[in-house]
Amino acid sequence: MPKTARLEIRLTDAPTESVREVWVDIKDIQINTGDTAAWTSVPNIHQGIYNLMDLTNGRDTLLADADIPAGRLNQLRLILGDNNYIITNDGQKEMLNTPSAQESGLKLLVQTDLTGGMLYRLVLDFDAAKSIVTAGNSGNYILKPVIRVLSFAPSGGIVIGFVAPDTIHTSVFAIMGTDTISSTSTFDGNYQFKDIKAGSYALSFYPDTDSFHTATKNIEVTLGQTTIVDTVQLEHK
Repeated sequence: MPKTARLEIRLTDAPTESVREVWVDIKDIQINTGDTAAWTSVPNIHQGIYNLMDLTNGRDTLLADADIPAGRLNQLRLILGDNNYIITNDGQKEMLNTPSAQESGLKLLVQTDLTGGMLYRLVLDFDAAKSIVTAGNSGNYILKPVIRVLSFAPSGGIVIGFVAPDTIHTSVFAIMGTDTISSTSTFDGNYQFKDIKAGSYALSFYPDTDSFHTATKNIEVTLGQTTIVDTVQLEHK
């Protein structure tokens, strides 16, 4: 079983009419895994300043796409920079004070087990309307982020198998109905499909030599699970 899982983190928002634009400065995304209390940064973070108003009505943006250790994912936190601001409905730019977000980050409890080899998509809903407050009578604005996990689920299953003889390079096609959903090839006889959607498949095996027959194997793929396919023995013509 692979020792890492792939994690996509996406950001979205609900529309609000209270301001024209809400810009947040995302510097880092950190995770807490296993039995340790230590925080580690997620690789391949797309740092930047994002307008939450561009991420409404079903739209989102990719913040990270990285391999992380399989096992328990306890918490996640966003670290913001200091370039956070709003554009009011009358066109004024107002900076947002975000002390806690810059120091300790915005923590989200996840508490989910990640299976090695799986792709997980985590969608974060940054509620702009609830996150912006006015500081008393000063007229200053404070960003107190309200973020919830909108969805966090594996996006498919894993298929693992072996083709003999392992010296024959073989192309493998995953076919659902009349559609080829995915394809791969063997390496030392081994093959694997990652993040393949659940359903019934016919696996078609095409050896790269005319000395062997093609083969077919019917399988079922279940969301979030690994399907181990019986060894396919290629036959001589």
